[in-house]
Amino acid sequence: MGFEHRKMEIESRVSELLTPLAVYEQIELVCVEYLKGPRGPVLRLVIDKPSGVNVDDCARFSRVASDVLDVHDPVPGSYNLEVSSPGINRPLFKPEDFERFSDQKVLVKTVAAIDGRRRFRGILKGIRDGRVVVETVDEEFEFPLESIAKARLDIL
Repeated sequence: MGFEHRKMEIESRVSELLTPLAVYEQIELVCVEYLKGPRGPVLRLVIDKPSGVNVDDCARFSRVASDVLDVHDPVPGSYNLEVSSPGINRPLFKPEDFERFSDQKVLVKTVAAIDGRRRFRGILKGIRDGRVVVETVDEEFEFPLESIAKARLDIL
């Protein structure tokens, strides 16, 4: 089994294990990433809450998540666990993210070119008919979620 396949399975299983814990802790598990790092594999957990997360939130969630991961062992071998906030330019993944941050500045990168471009900077208008809507200076674009390679708030 290749790394990409294993990566998807690990991220899915870790998300499944930790989402209820995040809900209990009143924190949103924004994303789970399993990456190749310079010192071995890294399991990165990005968390958030309406008032923002601080170092203490990350440390607390790291401790409780580590306990759950030790019991269920969804990641083979050793790895480094990182827990962080999404930062000011928060990544957007789920349909709920695109609704929640409607009327905010965003940067969307698509998998394939649309009208000769892959980067779209503008105002997020939410989701319409299952498609993410972004209003740029020139016009309005709609993207199916699966056509988006990356999306994030564009505060800075």
